[in-house]
Amino acid sequence: MVQAWGVTVLRLMVGAVFVAHGLPKLLPLWGASPARMATLFEAAGLQPGLLLVLAVGVVELVGGAALFVGVFTRLMALPLAIEMGVAIWKVHWPNGFFLNLLLEPGVEHGFEYALVLFGALCCLMLAGPGALSIDAYRTHAAESAAEGRARLRRSKV
Repeated sequence: MVQAWGVTVLRLMVGAVFVAHGLPKLLPLWGASPARMATLFEAAGLQPGLLLVLAVGVVELVGGAALFVGVFTRLMALPLAIEMGVAIWKVHWPNGFFLNLLLEPGVEHGFEYALVLFGALCCLMLAGPGALSIDAYRTHAAESAAEGRARLRRSKV
């Protein structure tokens, strides 16, 4: 039972991170905007920039929100993991492993943060949503209904 709570904490944190990263790709928030993000995407060779920014923003916002509430957890973690794989490959890999912690001008971040998110998403795909999730509620309700039907069949015999 304790493991379910550990996965729950992971799911809540990862969901919140993706919502926070998806919003500025769709709205002008926190010093970013869709147009500014499109410029960064195009600089990384991702074309057409604005269309991809909007698509990634929707995946991050919807996927992050779904993870946060725990609905279709395993399914929603997959496109987010694919997105992190592409981010590692196309954006962060050339910059090495580490983040630019000193914020040196002209030095971009490495792939360590995206790799941690990728690993967390793989964990959620393998372990499921944990406790306090819509998925867990639906599974419990389905199991309870199946037990009730089985009890009824046994009582008729």
